[in-house]
Amino acid sequence: ALIDEEVKKLIDHAYARAEELLKEHMDKLQLVAETLLEIETLNAEQFEQLYTGEKTKEEIISETRSAEAEKEERIARQRAIAEQEEAEALKESTDWKATTDELVALQQEWKTIGAAPKKVSDQLWEEFNGLCNKFFDARNAAQSGTRNEEKANLEKKRDVISRLEALIGSDEEGIHDKAQALAEEFSKIGHVPFKDKDKIYKKYRETLDKIYKQLNITSARRRLDKFKTNIKSMAEKGADAVDNERARLMRRYEQLKQEIITYENNLGFLNASSKKGNSLVDEMNRRVQKLKDDMELVKQKIKTIDKECE
Repeated sequence: ALIDEEVKKLIDHAYARAEELLKEHMDKLQLVAETLLEIETLNAEQFEQLYTGEKTKEEIISETRSAEAEKEERIARQRAIAEQEEAEALKESTDWKATTDELVALQQEWKTIGAAPKKVSDQLWEEFNGLCNKFFDARNAAQSGTRNEEKANLEKKRDVISRLEALIGSDEEGIHDKAQALAEEFSKIGHVPFKDKDKIYKKYRETLDKIYKQLNITSARRRLDKFKTNIKSMAEKGADAVDNERARLMRRYEQLKQEIITYENNLGFLNASSKKGNSLVDEMNRRVQKLKDDMELVKQKIKTIDKECE
């Protein structure tokens, strides 16, 4: 019984003290209650500010409602991204580059929105991220097929180059036609991996140029041998015939020289503005080389005449 009385005294004392504290701070409790009726919840910082008088009830309510409005605005922006018809349509797009740029831009925009109520925000992000993933999965699958095709094209082009290389140094007939056919075959092969594009094209052009140079040299040698035979017959007809032929060759030599100068001037402008691997530049370089080979042949013919006339 003695223990029960002591316990009762402690409880009564605590009750009286609690009642005393409540009465003493009733105005502050009333202020908290009124605030909670307006905004439903108070965090520890807000409670402390309100209780100590650091901020008024109106300030706490205004700040809380402003913060809630900002969260709602962020949710609205996230929902606008996740649920817009354009975003839904993008997941089915096959315009890989443009759609990738657009979805990445939307993802970047999402990041700028800032914190929003987690449950709703997570749900919207899952929805938006799902359509992004569907598009990117489709893009990756398509590009994987494209990469495989480009690798196959690279091997095809390497095979054509190997067959072109086999023609270098060959004495068989019809090399020009074979080289031309292989060049056409090369041009019809599709894209190769971007990192290999310039390298394989350079190898192709170098190989083809070697063949054409070889053909020009062989042709020039045959033409010069034939000219040497003809000049002997021409000499038998008299000096005038040989002189006329030499004069004709000199005019041809000067004409070729001027053509080369013109082409090289044009190439100077093109090289300054054209991209690497420009087909027009390559073609003009081949023409210049052909003109130089022709000029060298004319020069050798003139030397042949001069030697014949000694």
